[in-house]
Amino acid sequence: MQFIDEILEKKMFGTAILAAQAAGNLLIEKLNTTLSIDFKGRANMVTEADLASENLIVEMIQREFPDHQILTEERPQIENASDFKWIIDPLDGTTNFVHGFPMFAVSIGLEVADQMYLGVVLHPTTNELFSAIRGKGAFLNKQSISVSSVETLSLSLLATGFPYELDANFFHNMELFKRFYSKCQGVRRPGSAALDLCYLACGRYDGFWEFGLNPWDIAAASVIITEAGGQLSDFHGKDFSIYKREILATNRKITDEMLNILKN
Repeated sequence: MQFIDEILEKKMFGTAILAAQAAGNLLIEKLNTTLSIDFKGRANMVTEADLASENLIVEMIQREFPDHQILTEERPQIENASDFKWIIDPLDGTTNFVHGFPMFAVSIGLEVADQMYLGVVLHPTTNELFSAIRGKGAFLNKQSISVSSVETLSLSLLATGFPYELDANFFHNMELFKRFYSKCQGVRRPGSAALDLCYLACGRYDGFWEFGLNPWDIAAASVIITEAGGQLSDFHGKDFSIYKREILATNRKITDEMLNILKN
């Protein structure tokens, strides 16, 4: 990864935080109001709130870093020769948002030379701001966080998510849900992968798995997980990538037990 001086790092991190907070305020204003909704699939929605949040974030980033690439959920990727790529989910948990269920987030990550460098995830309804910079630890509202110390799957609380479409991955994950549920203290499915991963990073969960995620769902939180001491891989224990479409995240101590269930 190329050298990034402290002035540039501070500017990028500060911009990510300000953009997340501005987008979070916008979402709170639109929460529980009448929204225009389009469907991208059976239950995959995009609302005017998603689009307004995305526009706000992109405008703030482009104002400060006009030469950077941007990958976001609701518009074509802005591609160029820059090593810097912002990866944005303007509203992670749209279905929750539409129903007034307060588990949704704004997620802003920055990839530098193909490696995740920083991440910011805001939970607007609780004003919890999760953040991390590569090599500098993970934080919740400026307080250092770390993954749990739970030693075994039998004492763990897990989380997962399900794809929008009722496809093979959906039915396979239903089977995995049953297998994990029989081996742990509980499995939660709140509906926001970004928050699930941040909850794992601060010790509220001990493990998380999901199919079919997009880069913007997990980019920012992946930095927060690793900086909090967690472990990321695919379902076979191989190297994690935000572009792989599957993720296993753990507190490191229950990785082998979870992989054993995922592989069988």
